[in-house]
Amino acid sequence: MTQVITVEQAAARLSAIIHSLGRDEEIVLTENNAPVARLRPSIGHRPRRAGNCKGMLVVVQEDDEHLRDFGAYIA
Repeated sequence: MTQVITVEQAAARLSAIIHSLGRDEEIVLTENNAPVARLRPSIGHRPRRAGNCKGMLVVVQEDDEHLRDFGAYIA
């Protein structure tokens, strides 16, 4: 479900708006009748941590040949 409110309305009660957002809800903020931002909950997202993607990339072959064109830039 999407709600549309003005930036001024959101500023007046931002904390309440953030805490009332449900899992599948979003709020579109408008200014001069034009959308300028979207608020969505972060429920269900894992926090970012260093090493989150460790092991997800597999290097099939070591290859430095493609770097030859960049030799002048590599010190």
